[in-house]
Amino acid sequence: MHPAFSVIFLTTLLGAGQGLFMALYTGQLYSLANLLAPQDSVGFYAVGSALALVLLVLGLVASFFHLGRPERAWRAATRWRTSWLSREVIVLPVFMGLVFLYAVVHYFGWTQPWFVVKGQLPVDASLTIGALGVIAAIVLFVSTAMIYASVKFLQEWHSSLTVANFILFGLASGFMLAAAFSAWVGADLVGFYGTWAVIFTLMAAVSRGASLYRNANIKHKSTLQTAIGVRHTKIRQRSMGFMGGSFNTREFFHGKSEATVRAVRLFFLVTVFVVPLALLGAANVTESVFLPVLAFAIQYLGLIAERWYFFAEAKHPQNLYYQSVA
Repeated sequence: MHPAFSVIFLTTLLGAGQGLFMALYTGQLYSLANLLAPQDSVGFYAVGSALALVLLVLGLVASFFHLGRPERAWRAATRWRTSWLSREVIVLPVFMGLVFLYAVVHYFGWTQPWFVVKGQLPVDASLTIGALGVIAAIVLFVSTAMIYASVKFLQEWHSSLTVANFILFGLASGFMLAAAFSAWVGADLVGFYGTWAVIFTLMAAVSRGASLYRNANIKHKSTLQTAIGVRHTKIRQRSMGFMGGSFNTREFFHGKSEATVRAVRLFFLVTVFVVPLALLGAANVTESVFLPVLAFAIQYLGLIAERWYFFAEAKHPQNLYYQSVA
């Protein structure tokens, strides 16, 4: 498939924003359980939620560059009964609204408990809105991933691993950003978020490694032989009959050499998994403010490459015919 950078930025920015919000809420829960020191409501939770909201807005803006008629974007929500895209379009603004409310509640200090559960857990507006936000984030992760995992004829995508990868990459980048944000504002949570970032990054490495192995060994249902009904073992198409390219040759194939695709795969394996973990380890030793920020920046750059590879590795059956211009 042809990787559209608008969709690449959409999915990676949304994933980081969702992961960051879930990281902030996780920190709040740990604080309520007295496992972490309480953080400043305005300087940490409100600002952190605002940062997550900025990523979500940027992702939403990026999505409009993928639309031929942006003014008709609202129609995408009308097929929610059958379309995962429609579900994503509906859940995204709901999630953004909850992140905004979460930031507002912390900014104005509206965190007085409504009631206390078993004399230990104070329930306030931020805790309730945060819980709803986490649920919305999970639904959004699944909806976005299922847009691709539900496409049966693209066998590289049609797998539960696609959903797992979207969730784990989002959590890894979100908690990595939370560690960077903590270091930048001086919160004593770099080790906490860094540990979770390492865990989710390693889980993502296992999940993505499994999908790479699976996709490398797929036996495609459609071949030149099945397409034309000829069982001969040596069939090679020389031309599709056109002298120039078309929509089919541009939109359903990435147009890059195998060497380029392999280089992108190696690049994202190093920048998503190896380098960020090494930088977090160094940050833990040196207590550097900048290394966690650098770790997130490099990992996000790698995620862009990973998402490009995700689209490029999917082999559309139509390319059996539209595989060469002349």
